[in-house]
Formats: sequence, C-alpha cells, structure tokens
Amino acid sequence: MNAADRFRSAIEAGDFDAAVAEFTDDIRFFSPVKFTPFEGIDTVRALFQVLQRTFEDFRYVGDFPGRGQTPDGDDAEAHVLHFRTVVSGKQVEGIDLIHVNDGDRISTFTVMIRPMSSLQAVSEAIYAGLVADGVLSG
Repeated sequence: MNAADRFRSAIEAGDFDAAVAEFTDDIRFFSPVKFTPFEGIDTVRALFQVLQRTFEDFRYVGDFPGRGQTPDGDDAEAHVLHFRTVVSGKQVEGIDLIHVNDGDRISTFTVMIRPMSSLQAVSEAIYAGLVADGVLSG
C-alpha cells in the first residue's frame, strides 16, 4: 500500500490525522480557490481541519494510478482520486491529483472541482472556516 492508498483509506475512515501524516513537511496543496498553493504541513493540516467540517458525505468513487509530471516538472508516481461530496447543499464533484515522492510521501496535492456553482460554494465555505480558525484574516 502506497502513500496515496493510505491517504484514501484514512480519509474514508474519517481519520484526518492519519491522512495528514502521509504528507511531506513541505507539502504544497494547490487549491482551486487560491492561485498560490497552501504550503507546509502546519498550514495544510489547518486546511484539512476546515475541510473535515465543510464536506458532507465525502466519498471517493474512483482511483486512477500512474505517473505524471509534478508542478516542478519532475516525473513522479501520481494518483487521481475522483470524489463526490456536498457543501452548503450543493453537489460537488472533483479530483485530487496526488504526487508521491521517492520516499513514499505525498509531496503535492492538487484539487479540481466542478461545476462552477459548487466551486463557489466550496470557496466561500473554506474561506469562512480558515478565517474562523484564525488561519486567514478576514
């Protein structure tokens, strides 16, 4: 079982601490709601605490392993995890694009969401959660 598999299993079990433990300390999390990535384990852990409260009925419905190019242009093990969830009453569909480094840890994580109205709901809910938790200033 690799880092992406362990991450998925932890998320499906509701164990966000175990999921975050699969990330490198210098994890870069590319969100559809922010141009620059969230960087570093502490910031990404805080983000996942908000996600845990925000996503309702979150489930992975597909897993597509392979290889791909990281944002830095390096070739790496890659996984696309297809998910569905509900945020603020809106149906959300998306993918998590995960790159695993040579040490079997998740080094980059990119989220893509559809449709636009769902992306808007996710963006607003996450922003409000990060402000409420003091991660971002309002």
